[in-house]
Amino acid sequence: MTATASLRYEKNIKRIISRFKPAITSTRHVDTPTPYPGYMRIGAHVRQDEDPIGYGETLGADVIQMFLTDPQKWDKPPTHPRTDEIRNSPIDVVVHSSYVINVASLNNRLRMPSRNAVAQQAQAAADIGAFGLVVHGGHVRDGEDVNAGIVNWRKLFERQADKGGFPVPILIENTAGGDFAMARHFDAIDRLWQEVGDFGAGFCLDTCHAWAGGEELVGVVERIKAITGRIDLVHLNNSRDEFNSARDRHANLADGTIDAELLAEVVRTADAPVVLETPAEGLAEDLAYLRETVG
Repeated sequence: MTATASLRYEKNIKRIISRFKPAITSTRHVDTPTPYPGYMRIGAHVRQDEDPIGYGETLGADVIQMFLTDPQKWDKPPTHPRTDEIRNSPIDVVVHSSYVINVASLNNRLRMPSRNAVAQQAQAAADIGAFGLVVHGGHVRDGEDVNAGIVNWRKLFERQADKGGFPVPILIENTAGGDFAMARHFDAIDRLWQEVGDFGAGFCLDTCHAWAGGEELVGVVERIKAITGRIDLVHLNNSRDEFNSARDRHANLADGTIDAELLAEVVRTADAPVVLETPAEGLAEDLAYLRETVG
């Protein structure tokens, strides 16, 4: 971020936090109208999965993202103890799938449980009323055929179609690194979409991943929509690393190597719900900045 942009951001934050402090610091406000009526849906990944709506309300979020099972394990999601509260809340919910999932893998011992996990977590997402399940594009091992990994994505949808389809949209997320990834470079996403687009696959655009993956953010919304025809969700994150670093390390909007104004422009043009996955210590400031500059 340039010095001028950083100074402008800091001035905005001081003014915005003063205006919105009650909404950001309150613990619960179930009966209180949203402090941002009429704005696009902006929120964050919750870090308190046992009370996701309460955490979302604390932030003044319109939308939250959450896990329904340990993201580093293959466990089947249990019934969430706050299912009724989540379903009845005005806060929209999207579920992020486990990190261990790799639908593209050519290894049967990884691909088969990945397919099963996507189906299980999609059903769990539907049970809580979520509008989608985010799944990383995945990869094949170095030297393996990327096209074979793309075919495996198509097989996921084909086999589930025989069972009636997924109960919520599967939102494929672009990823930051790997020369054998399904969704790092946009030309690979183009090939992927030729195989899965007809099955109603959705797309999740992660700004840190695009930047780290070597895709310019100027005009990124138009470029990806030309491929997928849609953006269903934006993961709005700055990056701790330089362009094309292939490193997935998120930063708060004011603290990374991407100009915050450029990130705001992605939000303006995407016409999709926005979820911040930025570090917790600056999350409230990130939300307030977006509400002022975009909302």
